[in-house]
Amino acid sequence: MAEIFDDSRLDDETALATYDQTLRHLAEAGARVRREAGEAAEAIAAAVAGALGEARPRAVVAAGPDSRLLRSVLEPWCPVPFVAWPGPSLPGWAGGLDLVVVLAPEGSDTGAASAVAEGVRRGCRVVVACPPRSLVAEHAVGRDCTVLPCSSGDQLAAAVVMLEFLDQVDLGPDSDPESVAQALDDVAIACSPFRDLAVNPAKMLAIALADSTPLVWGGSVLAARAARRVAESIRRSSGRTALAGDAEHLLPVLAAARATDLFADPFDDSDEGARQPALVILDDGAEEPSIREQRGRLTAVAQERGVRVERLSAEAGNGVARYAELLSTGTYAAAYLGVGLAHG
Repeated sequence: MAEIFDDSRLDDETALATYDQTLRHLAEAGARVRREAGEAAEAIAAAVAGALGEARPRAVVAAGPDSRLLRSVLEPWCPVPFVAWPGPSLPGWAGGLDLVVVLAPEGSDTGAASAVAEGVRRGCRVVVACPPRSLVAEHAVGRDCTVLPCSSGDQLAAAVVMLEFLDQVDLGPDSDPESVAQALDDVAIACSPFRDLAVNPAKMLAIALADSTPLVWGGSVLAARAARRVAESIRRSSGRTALAGDAEHLLPVLAAARATDLFADPFDDSDEGARQPALVILDDGAEEPSIREQRGRLTAVAQERGVRVERLSAEAGNGVARYAELLSTGTYAAAYLGVGLAHG
C-alpha cells in the first residue's frame, strides 16, 4: 500500500509534536551561531594578534571529515593555494609554512584528532574549532596551535567561527556571523510549525514533493553543497529517494521522466515505485553564465516532460548566510515531509 501524505498533519499540533526535537533544533540555529561566535571572539582575537596573524601562509589545508564545507566557501576565494583533505592525515608537502584548519564540532572524531596531531608534529600552524575539553583539543597543543572554542556540536556554527578567523587574517571572504544568525532566524520565523501552510514556504515545498522523487540542484559551489545536505535530510525524514547532483547528472533523470497523464488515478498505487521527479532549484543569487546555462537546461527539460519545478531563493547578505538560508529552509521542508507521511 502506498504511503499517503496528509497535509492536514502540517498544521496539527499533535502530529508536529512528533518532530518537536528536529524543529526546535532548527529554530535554535541562529542562537547557536551567535553563541559560538561570541564565545570564540577572544580566542580569535588572540590568534590574529599572535603568530597566526603575522605572515601569510604558503597554503591553507582544511583537514578532517568536515573539511568540505570550508572548501565550498574558500576554494573560489582564498588568495593562497587551498586544499581540502578529509582523511585522517595531511598532504605529504604540508609543513611549517602552511596553515592547517580543522572543524571538529563534536570534538570526538578520531580522524580530526589524527590530522591535528600530524599538523603539530610537522610544525604547521594549526587552528581547530572544537570543544575545549575534547579528544581533538587534547591533540592541539603547541606554540602555533589555537583552539577556537565550540560547544554546540553544530557544524555550521563551528564553520562560521573558523571563517571569522580566516576573514580577519585575509584568507577568507566576509562571513559576518550576525548575518548568518539573522538569516537562520528569518527562516525559523517563516517556516515555523505555528505558521499556516498557506504562507509557510517549507510546508508548501513539502506538499509539492509529497508524491515525487526530489531532484535537488544548486548552481554555485555553496548551493550545490546545500543541495546535497537537503537531499540527505529528505531521505532521512521520509525514507524515500532524493537525489542531488550536477546538471549533467540530473538531466538524464528528467529526460527519462514519464509524461504526465492528466487522467491517471491519483489513488492508484500499482506503480508506486515510479514516482514522477520534481526539480528543486536552490538559488543563492549566483549568475555566472555557466550557472544560468545549466539552470536553463534543467528547467527546459523539466517543463518539456511536465515535471514540477520548485525554486528556493536566498537573499541574505553574504554567501555563507545564503547557504544557511537555503539549507535551513530545505531541512524544514524535509521535516514537514516526514510529518505529512507520519514518519518519526
